Amino acid sequence: MTRVETPPQLPVRDKRAAGDHTAGALSPMLRRLAEEQATGVLMREHGTLYLAQGRVVHAESPLAPGLDVLLTAHGTLATAAWQRAAERAPGIPDAARLLLEAGLLPAGALELCHLDALYDAGYFALAPSSTPGRFRYDSGPRLGPLPSVPVIALERETLRRRLLLHRLWPDPAADRAPLIRADPVAAAPIPPRRRAVLNRVDGVRTAPEIARNLGRQAFHTLVDVRRLAVAGLIRPLLTAPAPPPLPTSPLTVTDPDIALLKRLRDALEAL
Repeated sequence: MTRVETPPQLPVRDKRAAGDHTAGALSPMLRRLAEEQATGVLMREHGTLYLAQGRVVHAESPLAPGLDVLLTAHGTLATAAWQRAAERAPGIPDAARLLLEAGLLPAGALELCHLDALYDAGYFALAPSSTPGRFRYDSGPRLGPLPSVPVIALERETLRRRLLLHRLWPDPAADRAPLIRADPVAAAPIPPRRRAVLNRVDGVRTAPEIARNLGRQAFHTLVDVRRLAVAGLIRPLLTAPAPPPLPTSPLTVTDPDIALLKRLRDALEAL
């Protein structure tokens, strides 16, 4: 009797991911970590992503207000209550869990602020970088009561936000430079939300600093800033780079080609 062995089942590829032309466009490393369901911390130039089983559970960036700012700025949570929780917890997500377990925060409000902070910081963390990212495998990040986000969802939202800003005003100079007021040709009515941003333009603050001062998401503030720039109400304060110092002694030419050009120039001047 001939024995027929059943071949192992071939892996099924996710058709949604296969058809996504943006997959891995922002960070090939992040996409690989998602595929292997890694747990740990991905550190990039402008922010940090915390992964648990390949999903993003938390994000931080110096350019985006954290969860603590979004919760306390508008009275959702008392600042003292957050400080007490932060002192007992090793990180921001753990402090949020303590507040949730203690009944000091409505679950819906916490989840909404958590996702706002995650997508906001994730936008900056996935910004173009001049240095490679570094990943540290760590059992610390974990799935829990706070919602997590698939990597592909964070990538898509980040690309959508980039496109929106580009359509509003293609020059990104106002995103991080100090902002100053401009003299518009004709002043138009400004919505209150945008007026609050304009009132904080003082030639020193940047858009992320204004966002932190207002307790708002940094990306939404970038939208307001670019709209104000389109209206001719503000502009970035750009400082010209300092000119290189003049040499204190004659330069010694060592390259043969440069030396030859110098001799030809001297010969032409002598004619």
